[in-house]
Amino acid sequence: MTATSHYRGPQGMDAAFNRIARWLVDHGVNLAGAETLTVTGRTSGRPQTVPVNPLPFDGHEYLVAPRGTTQWVRNVRVDNAAELRRGRRRRSVRLVEVAPERRAPIIRAYLDKWGWEVKRFLPEGMGADPDEATLAAHVGDLPVFEIV
Repeated sequence: MTATSHYRGPQGMDAAFNRIARWLVDHGVNLAGAETLTVTGRTSGRPQTVPVNPLPFDGHEYLVAPRGTTQWVRNVRVDNAAELRRGRRRRSVRLVEVAPERRAPIIRAYLDKWGWEVKRFLPEGMGADPDEATLAAHVGDLPVFEIV
């Protein structure tokens, strides 16, 4: 897949919130369906863990990266093996990147469910409820992975 230029790194309280969310999810608290994603660092080789919102859609399950080409996205593009966890429930998965031409309905469903939470991370001018033209213009900016 082609890389995009969109990336919104953690700012202000984001890092603290992510640590708290990760701790809660790791201890079994269901935060609107959140799980922790653990991937192998592409340069360090060490496990990297972040909270994510898996999306069930059309009989499959997906991860959307509203911040864009994040570190976990870059890591998955090198090694697609990952682990999803909530509390004691762990599952080993592979993450397969979805082609940009198939992303729009998945991103729309993701924003319908979590737009309130992620709108500030989206590409400039997109918003949590974009019209079809705006969504089409930004599908390449938001990586989407199928969980298999």
